[in-house]
Amino acid sequence: MLLQRIGNRGIQLGTLFERAAKRHPANVLILDHDLDVAPEAGRRMTVSEAADLVADLASRFWAAKVRPGTRVVVYKSNGFDITLLACALSRIGAVPVLLSPKLDGDTVAELVRRVDRPYLVTDQAKLDNELPASVFDLAEGVLVASGRHQGATELRALKGVERVAPVTMPVDHPTLVTHTSGTTGTPKLAVHTSWSFQARYRPQASVAAFVRKRETVAMHVSFVHSRIITALAIALLRGFPLVVLADDTPEHVADLFARVRPGVLEAHPNTFMRWEDLADDPRGPLANVKYFDSTFDAIHPRTIRRLLGASRRRSPVFGQLYGQSEVGPVVGRLFTTKRRSDADGRCVGFPFFGMTEVRVVSRDGRPPSKLSPGYIEVRSDGRAVTYLGEQERYDKQHKDGWWRMGDVGYRTKWGCLHLLDREVDVIPGFGSTLSAEDKLFSKLDTLTEVIIIPSADGRPVPVVCTKGDTPLDLGAWRAAAAELPPMTDPVQWRLEDLPQTATTKIKRLELARLLATGNTA
Repeated sequence: MLLQRIGNRGIQLGTLFERAAKRHPANVLILDHDLDVAPEAGRRMTVSEAADLVADLASRFWAAKVRPGTRVVVYKSNGFDITLLACALSRIGAVPVLLSPKLDGDTVAELVRRVDRPYLVTDQAKLDNELPASVFDLAEGVLVASGRHQGATELRALKGVERVAPVTMPVDHPTLVTHTSGTTGTPKLAVHTSWSFQARYRPQASVAAFVRKRETVAMHVSFVHSRIITALAIALLRGFPLVVLADDTPEHVADLFARVRPGVLEAHPNTFMRWEDLADDPRGPLANVKYFDSTFDAIHPRTIRRLLGASRRRSPVFGQLYGQSEVGPVVGRLFTTKRRSDADGRCVGFPFFGMTEVRVVSRDGRPPSKLSPGYIEVRSDGRAVTYLGEQERYDKQHKDGWWRMGDVGYRTKWGCLHLLDREVDVIPGFGSTLSAEDKLFSKLDTLTEVIIIPSADGRPVPVVCTKGDTPLDLGAWRAAAAELPPMTDPVQWRLEDLPQTATTKIKRLELARLLATGNTA
């Protein structure tokens, strides 16, 4: 078993590719983009070649005076080299702090300040167009992965330096820092250890155990998300060919999948929503997918139904995980083509026996139920150990071993967890906005997004996006919304104009603020 092979060492990020190469040296890694840090590597490489690149980058960092325990912020243009740079830094015992390329420069500067004199890895594009000049004063040193900039050290200038041996840090030492989604303000910086990654790896590996034979894995997961680390470990150590995407536009994905024919597909829920139309592509880009995997968030039933229906494999499965960057996955559920079209999309699953626990705490003195949802709290060894520079904020969410997720819901008599809303998104008297959105999606195939948020006076406002930005059919909308609580007339936006996080979740509070200030896109 893979879990036994990893053992009690935790997930050693710095040697992940090296260990995978020892087991499966000819296994391939396919990219849909060039690596900024090594464009000469091309878009197809063996795992052995990837391991060599990681070792080379680690040695360059060492030559740049990065040492064990040093914090290094990585904020660069989007690409898989973000993950490779994190592996390289971990290989020499440094602590990578991964920031989304979607963050604005001022937010990044604030996070660099919070990290307290780290090294900063960025690129010319970010320095020229995004980052304020103050980052040079906030950082111990600035390294550029591509291009050049006055006052910064070019990583490419250090290519070919003497190789250094990997540094093994204690399993409880910080190994990686990722930021939270940022849906409610400046992102928090969650500190992970190799042991906490090992703990969150276990439930995900238990789901992956359903994949009995060697399959090509295609993945579109944010390169700064904690999930990509465990996903890489599962795929690479089992010798599965890996296809990594930076571009999730349906046209591009359809062309790529028509060629590589993945058997396992993982993405964020909103990405899967964008890919619904792939089910209608005559080339069958999803035809060979046996296993779909959604990361850490509930997904609309319509999307699950459409994707499973596009597979031509026998008994395809959709795996849904619910969790959080701070704790990893805590409950899960599998769906098949036998699922009823009217199944409740708010049922997100069951805890992983012996690995995670869930409870729902009353908000109003009444037992948590559909009509009176409570606070969802979880317990998992995969929990991040702190928020960097914000221990007090961390302690507010973590008490007596239980972590408050910031969501409200209830559990059925069978133990299934139902997620109804984020705490901050609850609209008094309306019921579950997420449930209402599920129902609207199921009845209106033209929708690509619908978000129900409160107006300035507290009334529910549906913000909708449609396929091809065609005008919403108001007659069909009113029919679909007839059984829901009263709402204002829908406001139509373009999908690309909605404020989004690194994992493409909609920033509901930011959207509500934009509407309140009269911005209707």
